[in-house]
Amino acid sequence: MRIPIIETVGKVGVEVILKGWVNARRDMGKIVFLDLRDRSAVAQIVGVPAEMDEKSLEEIKRVRLEYLVELRGIVQARSEKQKNLEMPTGTIEILVKEIKIISESQAMPFDVSQDTRIISEELRLKYRYLDIRSERLKKNLEMRHKMNQFLRNYLTEKNFWEIETPYITKGTPEGAREFLVPSRLHPGNFYVLPQSPQQFKQLLMVAGVEKYFQIARCFRDEDNRGDRQPEFTQLDMEMSFLEEKDIRSLIEEMTIELVEKVFPHLHISQIPFPVLTYAEAMEKYGNDKPDLRKDKKDKTELAFGWIVDFPLFVKSETDDCLVASHHPFTRPQDSDLELLDTAPEKVKACAYDLALNGFEIAGGSLRIFDHALQKKIFQILGVSEEDINIRFGHILEAFTFGVPPHGGIAFGLDRLIAILQGEENIREVIAFPKTGDARDLMMGAPSTLPEQALKDVHIKSI
Repeated sequence: MRIPIIETVGKVGVEVILKGWVNARRDMGKIVFLDLRDRSAVAQIVGVPAEMDEKSLEEIKRVRLEYLVELRGIVQARSEKQKNLEMPTGTIEILVKEIKIISESQAMPFDVSQDTRIISEELRLKYRYLDIRSERLKKNLEMRHKMNQFLRNYLTEKNFWEIETPYITKGTPEGAREFLVPSRLHPGNFYVLPQSPQQFKQLLMVAGVEKYFQIARCFRDEDNRGDRQPEFTQLDMEMSFLEEKDIRSLIEEMTIELVEKVFPHLHISQIPFPVLTYAEAMEKYGNDKPDLRKDKKDKTELAFGWIVDFPLFVKSETDDCLVASHHPFTRPQDSDLELLDTAPEKVKACAYDLALNGFEIAGGSLRIFDHALQKKIFQILGVSEEDINIRFGHILEAFTFGVPPHGGIAFGLDRLIAILQGEENIREVIAFPKTGDARDLMMGAPSTLPEQALKDVHIKSI
């Protein structure tokens, strides 16, 4: 039975079966050395003619880089001189008894045994399934998995329920442009891909769920913006009957434990996390996601910081009207409620962002749970009575059926794991990312569709 390569360590003298890709080949006279790679590790394979049968001799002659092979061999200790302590398997090697080629490989478009960041990104994205064979990308995906598993387990132990919310839903713009999905069964009508599960998670609180989380895919049809992605992943959370300090305390404890258990080589510079008001952050640092590291050259330092007391509204960049600073469901601070009628631009929000090393990694708020107040916020934002009923009538109606005080937060998991893994671009921690202009170079998306496919969903190309 095949075992992972990493399990060969400590099995000196044992016969093993390995399967993996050929990472390197070195011919030293009649002896062939291979580096065999699987998901777990790389091991040195030694092919000595006297130890193999005729068929295996022929097979090993044919083996080239990235061929997938199966072999049976004996684990043997390397001599002191030959040990490579930089490799997890550097104290052993495998003496081949039998080898066979499972699958051949044509010449590779680039060398996956090196750090592929030196390769053209377009080429890497076109052959992403090969890029993931590289040690760094594979490690990034492994650590992303471990982070997600920790978060799931932590929240489950805190009595949260993981609940999936719809990926095709009603268009209720919350800021960014939405991806449209035409309905075949209902001509002229459309779903959208959700920008976030915001309304669904609030409705779960109305339903009495009390503690919800989800590792959710979110979608935003944004313009070309550097390393932003049209689809991204967030840890979405919502809680009933908790105040802001309770939510921030829970998140802080979870984040500290995540670093200690999954990323122990990193250190948090300040515990508890410092708290700055929005005004303080803007005055002192010129932005609302300050880099609080003491030593920016220290790659292991993590400087978390809370930003609070955001304005509830900001002036629109395109006209003189007010728009929601976060989203229209954020609760105003009780002390500022009277200002909603006289000076709404001065109202502060019960909102809180978590910054890490100069990036916003999470944002949350307490939510409005009063029907009249929620409707008033929509009116201040300039939403007509008709639009309020069409776009938000469902949630306003829900707010007439006994609504608990609630609040939540969402972590941008792509950005979080990128920082924890020391990556500058979130594409390095996503298995199959899009380019900056939202193209999938591997699959060739977006693409045109046959006229019949458009006709089926009642769309006509012009």
